[in-house]
Amino acid sequence: MTAIDRRFTFNFMVNSTQPSLDRTFSALADPTRRALLARLGEQDGLSVSALARPFAMSLPAVMKHLDVLSDAGLITRTKTGRTVSCRLSAGPMEEAMSWLAHYQQFWSGSLDRLAALLERD
Repeated sequence: MTAIDRRFTFNFMVNSTQPSLDRTFSALADPTRRALLARLGEQDGLSVSALARPFAMSLPAVMKHLDVLSDAGLITRTKTGRTVSCRLSAGPMEEAMSWLAHYQQFWSGSLDRLAALLERD
């Protein structure tokens, strides 16, 4: 079992054809990881210690969250001396947005049909 297999729990009854999309949504499912991404959205290139500062958890716990984000391709880390900095990576987010856009069209169409039906009555 690989590190990624241990970090993510999937329903193997459903055969996914998009494992990168699965990793993205799994990583985004956690509020701490979303908060870390939000901080990087406000100020890209933060060190791990600066990212961890506002969270009431240990640095190793934050590092585990960053590992999940990195494995999903949502962040990149660079090491300069003893400092590790993190940056957002847009690729997986774009893929997730494209997937969601398909369903946005579905819901928009459904709501438009509902509005038309209500207006008729």
